[in-house]
Amino acid sequence: MHNFGIPPITDFQVAERFMRYVQIDTQSDPHAVSFPSTEKQKDLSRLLVSELQQMGVKDAHLDEFGYVYATIPSNVDGEVPVICFCSHVDTSPDCSGKGVKPLLHANYQGHDIVLPDDPSVVIRFAEHPDLQQQMGHDIITASGTTLLGADDKAGVAEIMEAVRLWMAYPEIKHGEIKLLFTPDEEIGRGVDHVDLEKLGAQFGYTMDGEKAGTIEDETFSADAVQVRIQGVSVHPGFAKGKMVSALKIAADVVARLPQDKLSPESTSGKQGFIHPTELKGGVDQAEIGFIIRDHNTAKLREYEEVLRNIVSDVVGGYPAATYSFEVVEQYRNMKEILDQHPEVMAVGMEAIERVGLTPERRSIRGGTDGSRLSFMGLPCPNVFAGGHAFHGKLEWVSRQDMEKAVQTILHIAYIWQERAEQQ
Repeated sequence: MHNFGIPPITDFQVAERFMRYVQIDTQSDPHAVSFPSTEKQKDLSRLLVSELQQMGVKDAHLDEFGYVYATIPSNVDGEVPVICFCSHVDTSPDCSGKGVKPLLHANYQGHDIVLPDDPSVVIRFAEHPDLQQQMGHDIITASGTTLLGADDKAGVAEIMEAVRLWMAYPEIKHGEIKLLFTPDEEIGRGVDHVDLEKLGAQFGYTMDGEKAGTIEDETFSADAVQVRIQGVSVHPGFAKGKMVSALKIAADVVARLPQDKLSPESTSGKQGFIHPTELKGGVDQAEIGFIIRDHNTAKLREYEEVLRNIVSDVVGGYPAATYSFEVVEQYRNMKEILDQHPEVMAVGMEAIERVGLTPERRSIRGGTDGSRLSFMGLPCPNVFAGGHAFHGKLEWVSRQDMEKAVQTILHIAYIWQERAEQQ
């Protein structure tokens, strides 16, 4: 394989780096009003700043909001577009990230992986098709009682390892490179306080994707809906003909949702959905939180109308009850922006090809920091980080795939300077 200006590298430390990072609990909290939502996210961010400074990245720092900013100066003459690499430090609230014990299963040979701290948790070969491409790889998992945190500490480790290699191999040419590590991505707040002027990049790449070789330029468009129901609370001993239970109304709303369509359980590919994520309250008041998703932004309005009609119909059966229906925009499909800057994807695809993988352009049934960054003025597709089965105890990542991701980062930066040089 032609190295295209990147020397052969055999001293990768990305797996060891990753296994250190996942042991730091950085779980975010969707119910918190602070930013970041949990202070413990800064434990990893402070470590990243310290490691960057030790590598010689002089301006690496942590700001008041928990963002890590850093600059790798250009080592070439001439103008090269400034590129940013971005990953998030937090892990999902869906599964515990406390006390993660990473395990490396060397030379995987197609067997089911039983996780020792809870042998009922098994990563089954038959249920994880991507394991078929992992023969001979070293697979990293958690121990069975927590998630692993490959989403997105794999991305963090890969960017940090790329920095080490840029510093160790000055012959690898690149323009100015910006680094951004964000908190609270998992709860949709990852770029709420990012300072793009301070960052100073023209294009970006989030390292937050899945299977090796994939690059994603399309996400869901996303809204949140909060339905609040006001009932009538009366002592249950004297409630006949008077009580109207907001909780029962809320349960009825959830029960009326379509089950064979418009739900995560019944959709795939480009199909969108209405998904209740939370129900809380009592007789007097109840709230239901929903997320609305589709790749076609216009369809969000349709789904919200479907939901509004269900709520109106159900609450209409209880004349003394009232409700409110609040829609909050979360993020939009980044393809709307990336299609205006085809060179960003072209460089990403070429870099993946140069590391010996077949590039696969994908759309995400989800969102990334890149979705919002793109609309804020930083076109930002999502590159594979190698993790699989995110947000749960079955999460896994391959050491070799993480090494390919590191090489891809190096090649992306190299290609940008190469193209600038040729103009």
